[in-house]
Amino acid sequence: MAEPTAHEQWLAKLETESKTRQEQFMNGISQRLGHPRMTEKPQHPFRGAPDFWKAFEWSEDERIRAFTDNFVSVGGHVARLDTLDDAKQFIADKAQEMSAKFVIRQNQPELDALGLENALPDAKVSVWNTDPEQYWRARAAEADFGVVIADHAVAYTGSVTVLSAPNKGRSVSLLPTVLIIIIPVERLKTKLGEVLTSFDEAGREKLPAGIHFITGPSRSSDIENDLTIGVHGPGIVYALLVG
Repeated sequence: MAEPTAHEQWLAKLETESKTRQEQFMNGISQRLGHPRMTEKPQHPFRGAPDFWKAFEWSEDERIRAFTDNFVSVGGHVARLDTLDDAKQFIADKAQEMSAKFVIRQNQPELDALGLENALPDAKVSVWNTDPEQYWRARAAEADFGVVIADHAVAYTGSVTVLSAPNKGRSVSLLPTVLIIIIPVERLKTKLGEVLTSFDEAGREKLPAGIHFITGPSRSSDIENDLTIGVHGPGIVYALLVG
């Protein structure tokens, strides 16, 4: 076996010195914490949420109340409506109140049935990805209103989940000035885990291109902790709980 070269010896010496410094550093932390060094990874006998949390469940009224409180607390708006016709009237009233001229919506059967095109005579309503010649991101960026339907909602966190698909571009919920989210009440869950579990059960190959969690309007304090609304997305968000 060949003798190590001077270069190899030098590298070995550097590695030994590095490990010595690491040991000194970790021993110093252990001493300051007041307990012996841990040399083996800790055991984790429990995985996932505890049983009491898995069993935790609110009634429908409790879910609606908690979602409303949480969503409003971060600057969102919530309206409780009985039917999709009520939702259509709500959107029409807001469009008139805010002088909305451009509206973009997801391309879904529920929104087809809503009939926004006829309900908003003073606004141009565009349906996502229906014309291959259109640059749809630009249509979303110019829109006063974006209208989507929630795939899921979570009462405990006041969050809404909107999935991406060819007929459900994420730009519809990210780029317009005002976002209106229609939430069928039966899609409102108690805990976030109920939503995440559904993605696990579907399997990786069936995951959508994007999973977007929306909790009120866009908020940012990146610059000197100065809270600014609407920097990275809509500055006004309405959640319409329908059903």
